[in-house]
Amino acid sequence: MATVHVSLGSNLGDRFQHLRTAIEKIEESDKILIKEVSSVYESEPVGYENQRWFLNLVFEVQTSFDPLLLLEYLLAIEDQMGRKREEKWGARNIDLDLLLYDNLIVNSDRLTIPHPQMHQRRFVLIPLAQIAPQLFHPLLKKNVSQLLKSCEDKSTVRLYSEKI
Repeated sequence: MATVHVSLGSNLGDRFQHLRTAIEKIEESDKILIKEVSSVYESEPVGYENQRWFLNLVFEVQTSFDPLLLLEYLLAIEDQMGRKREEKWGARNIDLDLLLYDNLIVNSDRLTIPHPQMHQRRFVLIPLAQIAPQLFHPLLKKNVSQLLKSCEDKSTVRLYSEKI
């Protein structure tokens, strides 16, 4: 079984319920076991700023899916939930991003692991640091706490809810 960290976000509709529904759908797989879920954080949008703030969390799973099959599973959940990909960094009801998969490094046209922007995003690093502060980034050779300390992103990220 691989240990995997995934980021989950929403800024359309009932954001909190979208997060909850995505977690429930992930739990339906007999190949995924959710081990830990961070608190929910509210964060200002990054990239395209003229939109509603996001709710974000990070969770850790144990999975027997290989990285590409896990990506396909997560994308299928986004599709089931009605995710529309109309604008880069635009509003979305659900967004699932594969951050880290064990210490694997993957760089293909379909998948990049570690997630190429995770170290630049406070809305990812803050919840990740809550559940796995010593988790090691295999390319940058730093743990999550160190990445958060050196992150140049100054966007606002605040606690929204202790539990999903």
